[in-house]
Amino acid sequence: MNVPWDIRTFTKREELLLAPAEEAEVLVIAESDYFDEVDNHFTARKVVLSESGIAKWKDVYYVDKYQEAEEVFKVLLGIYMDTSDVPLIPRKGQRDAVFIGNYSPARHDYQTSFALTMSQILAKEHRTLYLNFEHYAGVEELMCPAGAMDLADLLYFLNAGEDRFRLRLQTMIKHIGLLDYVPPMKVGENLLAVTGEEWLKLLKKLTAMGEYEYIILDLSESIQGLFDILRTCTRVYTITTKDKAGKCKIMQYEHLLETQKYQDVMEKTVHTKAERIGRIPGDLEQLTKGELAELVRSLVRDLKEGKGEEQ
Repeated sequence: MNVPWDIRTFTKREELLLAPAEEAEVLVIAESDYFDEVDNHFTARKVVLSESGIAKWKDVYYVDKYQEAEEVFKVLLGIYMDTSDVPLIPRKGQRDAVFIGNYSPARHDYQTSFALTMSQILAKEHRTLYLNFEHYAGVEELMCPAGAMDLADLLYFLNAGEDRFRLRLQTMIKHIGLLDYVPPMKVGENLLAVTGEEWLKLLKKLTAMGEYEYIILDLSESIQGLFDILRTCTRVYTITTKDKAGKCKIMQYEHLLETQKYQDVMEKTVHTKAERIGRIPGDLEQLTKGELAELVRSLVRDLKEGKGEEQ
């Protein structure tokens, strides 16, 4: 995790009190190791790793000690951002992220499985972020617990400075294996209220961070500015069906792209036939195995080679 601190650790009280107080921005200390001299020596924000669940001291922050270290780190980042000017954090990447869109007007259950499969395959070799913009994400494992942050919270920080936005993103990132993702909105109706300009601003901020090589967008009609978002993508994958209604929806969609002067979206679109996908594993981390995974791997090879053939 990319953090704005140099971290120093202490195992003895005497050594801690010898540390230059003016250099400390955040002091993290276990509840069982907290002692009165800490208040007198340090003016930095003090975070107590709570063991009893009782707030024993004033003017300190409390974090549950008994949780994963990554979750503790995320809480610390949140405290830091809310109480300080965030320093410049060097950009990691040397190039902008590649956006990959997944969208079909003929709604199909395969789209999210397809997008997640591609995301996980890319994540094995590249820093990859998956974002779901569907009204109903349809994958229970993607949803965060009640009260936890999701895509709606990330949008709230759109107007924050680049470094503050970057750290806020890190506090809400979840993982499927090596893949990073932001939990989708719990209430799909909230997607409808976000303007196309706001979505594009979000994508611009994400690529400016330099953290990711690929950003996979699982899209739907629930978002404004869909065509402009598709235009930002290097490749768009559209799952097609054999039934007449599905074919007619795709024809209507492509006609609209043409009349609205988005022919470039059509040119970068790869049509993938649903009947080629076959059986889909039930476990998200098993999506990289089986027929769907083999199909996606061939598409990834074409993507990296700059090809755009129908599959």
